Amino acid sequence: MKKIPIDIMAVFQEATDVDAARSVPLCVSVMLDDTAPADLAAFVRSSFASASPQARVSVNYFSDASAVFDPRSDMAVIAAGVTPEVGEIAARVREAGIPVMVVTTLPELVDAAAREHGFAVPEGDLIAPEIKDGSIVMLVEPIDITKEDADAEGVYSAFDPSDPFALEPIPLTQEFSDELSRKMGEWVVAAFKAKRLAFAQAFDFVRKPLSVESVRATSIQNAGVGFVAFIPGADLPIMTLNQAKMVLQIAAAYGQPLSAERVKELAVVVGGGFACRAVARQAVGVVPALGWAIKAGIGYAGTSAMGHAAIEYFEHGGNMAGIAGVVEDARRAVQDAAASTRTGQVAKEAAAEMGRQARDAAASKAKEAVREAPSKALACVRGIAHTAADAVKQANDRVAR
Repeated sequence: MKKIPIDIMAVFQEATDVDAARSVPLCVSVMLDDTAPADLAAFVRSSFASASPQARVSVNYFSDASAVFDPRSDMAVIAAGVTPEVGEIAARVREAGIPVMVVTTLPELVDAAAREHGFAVPEGDLIAPEIKDGSIVMLVEPIDITKEDADAEGVYSAFDPSDPFALEPIPLTQEFSDELSRKMGEWVVAAFKAKRLAFAQAFDFVRKPLSVESVRATSIQNAGVGFVAFIPGADLPIMTLNQAKMVLQIAAAYGQPLSAERVKELAVVVGGGFACRAVARQAVGVVPALGWAIKAGIGYAGTSAMGHAAIEYFEHGGNMAGIAGVVEDARRAVQDAAASTRTGQVAKEAAAEMGRQARDAAASKAKEAVREAPSKALACVRGIAHTAADAVKQANDRVAR
């Protein structure tokens, strides 16, 4: 039996460390502005309605500067309406050493009121949906347009979309609700380094942003390992251990139990990443001048594809019983994609394209895996390899032209 190029004990230690996040105590103060739109207040309350035993959430309403918050809080969130003291309240919370985000569907109004009151909300702490080209916005109230209006200037005489206040409050459609959840999760991930995994286990909206950040950071890290490793094979144990840690963190963020059996199975599968390294070594031997780009590209692509496949798998109801097979197929997709890259056409751009396409293909197939019966789950993701290989060939053709 071949020696697995990964430190199993290090993987078990990582599993123990990430699982310990379940016992980290959290305290959150939720402050609801009495003037906040009803859909926003309900959204914020439900987002922080945690069944996690380690999270304590206090909810208080306010209508002026006398808002109450728990001074022991790890973080605070304000669901803001048009109360002018919102900025002042947020400043008071920050002075207490507590990170605070201001969530609203009235961003222009909240920002203007806070500035007028002398307590501007820092840009990064004001969380709101963003209306972009193509967004569908349902108006809160109908607009009466007379025939004279239409004949004279059209609907713009009754409604001016260039007015930043005209579309507020932004109604929380599914699109805007999803965007608000993502932004809130990204804020938590950025604000907390030590406790962000505990937040993900306590609050659903933090799970995907934390997992995406883990994939991004680990992919870049492994690309760097491939770039700087001058000793043949020295990068392999580091890359595989990083990938195993990443998948364990994703699993933990989605509340998956990390049993010894599943952790070992995952370590064995991730250890199979030596195949990607072998492909890179062969390509480097043929095109040594571009070796750094090939190794970095394959390190990035393999890690990214495995991580995003794991995220989509858990997002759609998957569990630890099938994750090893999902990440194995994602890894094989990158292996096949790298092997299909034609000599002489490998370049930095093609490597980056390979990582993006392989990641997207892996994520798409992982969704299909969860929808199928457990016995068919692994078979459904095997089409990833062909999709990734086609993507790389197309990227190569573009580079050649």
